[in-house]
Amino acid sequence: MIGVIAAMCLASGAYGAASSTKMARDASQSLRDASAKLIAAESADDRIAALTQTIRAFEAGLLAMRDGLRNAAIRERVIKLEFENRRDQISQLLGVLLTLERATTPLLLIHPEGAVGTARSGMMVSEVTPGLQQEAENLRVQLAELEEIRSMQQIAEEDLQLSLAGVQEARVKLSQAISQREELPKRFSEDPIRIQILADNSATLDFFADALTQIPFDELDEQPIPFEELRGKLAFPTTGTLLRKFNETDAAGLKRPGILLATSSLALVSAPVSATIRYAGPFLDYANVIILEPDAGYLIVLAGMSQAYGAVGEVVEKGDPVGLLGGKEAKLGDFLVDASQGSGTLGQETLYIEVRENGNPTNPLDWFGLEQN
Repeated sequence: MIGVIAAMCLASGAYGAASSTKMARDASQSLRDASAKLIAAESADDRIAALTQTIRAFEAGLLAMRDGLRNAAIRERVIKLEFENRRDQISQLLGVLLTLERATTPLLLIHPEGAVGTARSGMMVSEVTPGLQQEAENLRVQLAELEEIRSMQQIAEEDLQLSLAGVQEARVKLSQAISQREELPKRFSEDPIRIQILADNSATLDFFADALTQIPFDELDEQPIPFEELRGKLAFPTTGTLLRKFNETDAAGLKRPGILLATSSLALVSAPVSATIRYAGPFLDYANVIILEPDAGYLIVLAGMSQAYGAVGEVVEKGDPVGLLGGKEAKLGDFLVDASQGSGTLGQETLYIEVRENGNPTNPLDWFGLEQN
């Protein structure tokens, strides 16, 4: 029986040191750094820029924390499942070790086949013992890993609680700072009322965006970098994953000339490039829409937001906040369930993006290079 157990022990192999908790520990540090940024933002000369960076730091930290906790939870389940599946083997192992520990030297020397049998049994024990010791060490490492995972989860919960409150506070302060900011540089339209009338009476986004280009604005004193030179270099307006490609049919059978990003609730949306706001407000079933003009003949459409920051004619810089997506504030319990079970308890929102050139939609992925995102 000892030979069978030894073979099973050696076949199981040694388990390496666990690394599944490192991501969550790094995320905890990132969230603590984001909390420090929130405090520093109070005294920053440009509070909007500071708060924008703070929210971005919280969003990145929370995303990393969810991934880290999910990986740790998966690793915890794997170890427990291994213990469960090898329960009988471990019981036999413990029984053999206990027998060897209790056996006295004179008893080990007694063998029915005499000296030859005694020698043979001694050789078998000497061959099996290293395997037993290795298996015992593997068990010790796995138990230590379980303890580390549980300790990390407790620390992570504390950091999460503070960070979820922190990012909520940062969003409120950002909205307040934007409402109180000094007026941005502005390009004036000859007929601003016409833009709202046009929005109210447009049946499609395609018609509205095309008609906007026919409404003249004052020229800028300084032209930005030619937009064409930024092809393939833009970063996405928010952190997310590509859900639907250009002209790809959705579940309802609709095909739209843009891309769809999936992201978290209340994610911050920023201007991907310096541009003039051509329109900001609700439009049809797109929720709130921001239409940016980075250069003559080009439009960037961002749709699906619950809040839109800015007014028609204002000139925003690259990275300036232009809106927030919808959804509800994440709670600690929802976050932990989603992280540990991957059940999608946290809300998912989407941002729709179009890029138009001379009135025609082009593939946004030609502009938002995937390697940049």
